[in-house]
Amino acid sequence: MPTHRALPSSPPATRRRALLQLAAGAVVLTGGVAGCGFKLRQAPTFAFKTVRFASAASTPVAYELRKALLTNGLQVVSGAAPADVVLTVVADQRERIAVGQTAAGQVRELQLRTRFTFRLRTAMDKELIEDTELLLERDLSFNETVVLSKAAEEELLYRDMVSDAVQQVVRRMAAVKSL
Repeated sequence: MPTHRALPSSPPATRRRALLQLAAGAVVLTGGVAGCGFKLRQAPTFAFKTVRFASAASTPVAYELRKALLTNGLQVVSGAAPADVVLTVVADQRERIAVGQTAAGQVRELQLRTRFTFRLRTAMDKELIEDTELLLERDLSFNETVVLSKAAEEELLYRDMVSDAVQQVVRRMAAVKSL
C-alpha cells in the first residue's frame, strides 16, 4: 500500500500570493490584455501597387514621401508611365514668421510652418483623396548671440515637420480601400 506524504502547509499570505500569480498568468494566457483593443501600429497596406507623382515632385516633402512609399512596398513610376494612382503635389511651402519681439523691436520668437497640399486620383481621374492641406507649426525662440545654433535648430524643426507630414500622407493613402 503506497503511503502519501502530506504537503507542508504554507502560511496564508504565501498561498494567497501564489494564487494571485496563477490568476494573473491565466489572464495573460487567455488574451485578457488583447481584449482592451491595444495593438501595435502595423505597416500600412495599400489598395494600389504603383504611384506616379504629378507636378512639384522635387519639393522636400515630396522627396521624403517618395522614399517612404518605396519603403512601404509601393512602386513609384515617373513621367507618363502607367500607374494605379496619381499623387499630385499642389503646394509645398515653408513659412517663417516673427511672433514675439522685445520693446526694442528685436525678434525673440519665431513660428515655423510647413504647408503641404496634395490630392490622390486614379489613372482614370477618379478622386480618391480631394485636395488636402496639412499645416504643421513649430515655435522657436530666437537670440542673436547664438544665430548658428538657432539656424541648426530651425533646420531640425523643418525636418521634423517634413517627417510628420509624410507620415500623415502615408496614413491617408493607406486609408483608401478601393480604387
